[in-house]
Amino acid sequence: MSHPYAADLRHAFPAQTGHHALTRDAFEAQRQALQPHLDALRASARAGGQPLFEIARRRDDLAAAGDVVRHLLNNTTDLCILGTGGSSLGAQAVAQLKGWRTPGVGDRVGGVRYHFFDNLDGATWSHALSSLDLKTTRFLVVSKSGGTGETLMQALSAAEALSAAGGGKYLKHHFAVLTEPTDNPARRFANEIGAPTLEHPLEIGGRYAVLTLVGMLPALLLGLDAARIREGAEAVWTQLLAGESAVADGAALAIAAAEAGYGELVLMPYGDRFERFGAWWRQLWAESVGKEGKGQAASVALGPVDQHSQLQLYLDGPNVRGFTVLSAAAEASGPKPDAAFAEKIGAGYLGGHALGDLVAAQTRATAETLARRGRPVRTLKVGALDEYALGGLFMHFMLETILAARLMNIDPLDQPAVEEGKKLARAYLAAGEAP
Repeated sequence: MSHPYAADLRHAFPAQTGHHALTRDAFEAQRQALQPHLDALRASARAGGQPLFEIARRRDDLAAAGDVVRHLLNNTTDLCILGTGGSSLGAQAVAQLKGWRTPGVGDRVGGVRYHFFDNLDGATWSHALSSLDLKTTRFLVVSKSGGTGETLMQALSAAEALSAAGGGKYLKHHFAVLTEPTDNPARRFANEIGAPTLEHPLEIGGRYAVLTLVGMLPALLLGLDAARIREGAEAVWTQLLAGESAVADGAALAIAAAEAGYGELVLMPYGDRFERFGAWWRQLWAESVGKEGKGQAASVALGPVDQHSQLQLYLDGPNVRGFTVLSAAAEASGPKPDAAFAEKIGAGYLGGHALGDLVAAQTRATAETLARRGRPVRTLKVGALDEYALGGLFMHFMLETILAARLMNIDPLDQPAVEEGKKLARAYLAAGEAP
């Protein structure tokens, strides 16, 4: 089983002065401190008690989802996927493999327009419900707990709009629900209208759920090979269980950077189809490690476009950030200009090169320039950006985040501060006190 990506730390320890001195010795010390946590992770996987390992190997749920895929795509022009945070961002990253929401492609994939409504905005949702052809619009409701207020509000108001348009008798044809196998509001909603349901595993939290049906059902709906995504994820485990892993290196590097004073991590992927992946990673890292006064800020920049906005700050501003430059093999891809014409207008350096050659050169130049300015840089590169590679990247960053949190002696799986805000919001609504 080939590895889905290549990791390179050659620019991770640039020459530095002052209090920012991220040294290889500091990295090696964290790598050593990580060993008991690595051993525990491997032991839990071998004993069958590691949910992320089990989901990577699972296939039966993909076959079982076939009926829901057909249900949601039957006579459908628009498919609205309702969910927020971990119930949406990973699926959006998967959708971008098909070009969804990239310039020149937009929402349409094949004959269906896909809409991810992950933020709650009354004007946006009202416009959607009034402009979509509700007769041929379907809704996938995704909530692990089944009690996510934003998602329930969208589902209930969509059902109301369908009923007002005369479709109240046909609600079951318009909805499917993905939630955990408990008695919860989302499951009750599905039962009330007769819509099909699929199960979200109890043991996998939302921001780690992309390899469950949260991400794999949208993959199937988009015509992607969901099993291949999981194969890429399993390959990361294969390497980890064999004793070698870029996952452990990444976790140790992040904590060594934090202790050297780097309070922010920046993921800078190159390519339009990585844009939503960056948003997925930002939530994963921030919500997992930001606890008890610990953690690092998570930021995302998209290359090459953000070379023209953020890179000046990164190179010449405060030296407080560590970087991961993520790319897919771009060499020789894309159109190629006429060499003679490029030379004629004074752009001879572009002549004879494909567009992807320029992107590849920019990717390399960014990593090297950051390192020359004393900024620590790790590079990750996949060959083709396909299902296998994406699955590997998903698993890499989830395991890296878990291990980094273990080094900080914090729980990577909970989110106590966020839950406090959710409870307050519900209390205000119940008491009629919302401003």
